[in-house]
Amino acid sequence: KYGSCLVCPITFSLFCDPVIAEDGHTYERQAITDWIQHNSTSPLTRESITITGLRPNHVVRNLIDEFRKTLSKHNYKFKLGVDIERSQKPFFQTTGKAIFEAKWIGNPNGPPIILLKLFGARAEKEASFYEHLTRHPHIVYTYGLVEQSKGTSNTFVMLLQEMAPEGSLINVLEHCSEKYPNIPLSDLLLNHIFLQICDAMIFLSSKDIIHGDLACRNVLVFHFDIQEPNRTLVKITDFGISRGNTIYSKIDAVATVINTIPLRSSAPEVLQNSDDDSTDVYSEKTDMFVMGVLMWEAYSNGQMPWSEINRESIVRQKVINGERLSRPDNCKSDCQWNLILKCMSQNPDDRPTFQELAKQLTEFINLPINSNLSNSCQSINISKNSSIIEQEKEKLDESPQSSFIIQETDHNNADNCHEPIRPSPSLAGVNVASRRKFFEKVFEPQRPLSPTKSLPIRKNTAVTPPREELIKLTKWH
Repeated sequence: KYGSCLVCPITFSLFCDPVIAEDGHTYERQAITDWIQHNSTSPLTRESITITGLRPNHVVRNLIDEFRKTLSKHNYKFKLGVDIERSQKPFFQTTGKAIFEAKWIGNPNGPPIILLKLFGARAEKEASFYEHLTRHPHIVYTYGLVEQSKGTSNTFVMLLQEMAPEGSLINVLEHCSEKYPNIPLSDLLLNHIFLQICDAMIFLSSKDIIHGDLACRNVLVFHFDIQEPNRTLVKITDFGISRGNTIYSKIDAVATVINTIPLRSSAPEVLQNSDDDSTDVYSEKTDMFVMGVLMWEAYSNGQMPWSEINRESIVRQKVINGERLSRPDNCKSDCQWNLILKCMSQNPDDRPTFQELAKQLTEFINLPINSNLSNSCQSINISKNSSIIEQEKEKLDESPQSSFIIQETDHNNADNCHEPIRPSPSLAGVNVASRRKFFEKVFEPQRPLSPTKSLPIRKNTAVTPPREELIKLTKWH
C-alpha cells in the first residue's frame, strides 16, 4: 500500500540518482550498488542482478527534479485546498497534537504524506529550516509548513511530513508480541533499531537540538524485517516539541505538548527541576537517559514504564532516589542490560554520549553470528575517566560530530544531490551505510540555534493520558 515512483524501496526516501536494475525495479544508485556488493540478488524479487546491469531511469529523474523544483518554488510552504488536502478527522490525536491523512493535489506521483498539527505552538524558524533539518536517513522528512486558512486562529503549526507505512515502533512491538508471544525479538534486530536512533540523535545533538521525548511511540517504522534485521528502517519524529526545545515557541493558555514533561521516562535531574521554568537542565545526557528507557521499552514489547505504579508522583520520587526499571524478561544478555543501565545512570556525567553508545552497539552487532552476547562482552566500561574515551574524544574533535555529514554550499545548489566530500564513520549494516551516503546532501548554511526564552509550565503537571489514548495510533496508510 505504500508506494510512489519517487521513493526508493531501499531507503524509503526521495530519489536522487534513480537507476533501473535487471529485475525491472528502480532504486537509488548508491543504495542498490551497496546492496549488490553484499547480495547478488534483487531485494524485491530475489532474482540475480548485477552492478553492470544498472541503467539510469530518466523518466523518474525528470519527475523527481520537477517535484523538488515545486517544493523550492513554494519555499516549502503549502496551502490546504490548493497544494494538499487532508482528511476531516485525525486518525491519531492526543493532548496538543493531531495527525491527519493527507495527499497532494495535482500530483498523483507525489510521495505518501501526513499532516502533523501541533496546538499551542508557533514555528520559530523559516519553513526551509525544517525541511533542511530533516534531510537525514533516520529522521522523518518534513516537506515544509502548511499555511493556515484566512480567518483561523494562529494558535497552532502544521507540518507536512512523509508517511511511515508500518506506523510507530510501539505498534510493531505490540503486534509482534501478540503474533509471536513466546518468541522475543532478537538482540541483533533491536540493536539495529537502537543504532539508527543513535545516528539521528548524534545529528540532532550536533545542532544543539534536544528531543525531550525519545520514546517508542516517537520512532516510526518504514520497514521491519525479523529475518534480515539489517533491512529494518526506522526514523525518529516529534523532536523539539517538548519542554526544552529551541525550534518552537509556546502559546500561553493553549493546551500543548511543548510544556509537557514525560515523567515516566525523564532523567532524575529533569524531575528534580520540573517545577522550574528553566530549560538549562536539558542536554544530550537527559536525552541519553530517555534513550535507556526506550531500550527498556523495546525489550518489554512496548510496555509503559513503571506501569505497575499508578501515581506519577511515586514514579518521580523513585527515579530521583536512584531506583530504576527492572530488567525485562526478554533482555537475556548481561552486556545489553548493563549498557541500558549505563544510559540511565544517576549522574549525567556517567552516561555515554550518543557517539559512544553507537560505537558499543556497533560492536554488539558485529559479533560473530554464533557467539553469545552475554559471554562475548566482559563489561560495559564507558567512563569519562577512561583513557580510551579521551582518545576517542580527541579524534572526534578533529572529525565531524555526527555520522551524518552535511556540507555547506551556496543556495543555488541547495536542492542538488552531491557526492559526499569525505566519508562518514561507518555503522553496522550495509543499509545504514548506503542510506547515509544517499542522504549526505548539501544545503545553505543555517544560523546557529539559540535557546529560546524560558518556557512556562504549570505547577500542577497534567497526569499522563491513559496508555490506550497514547497508543491508539493505527497504520499510517
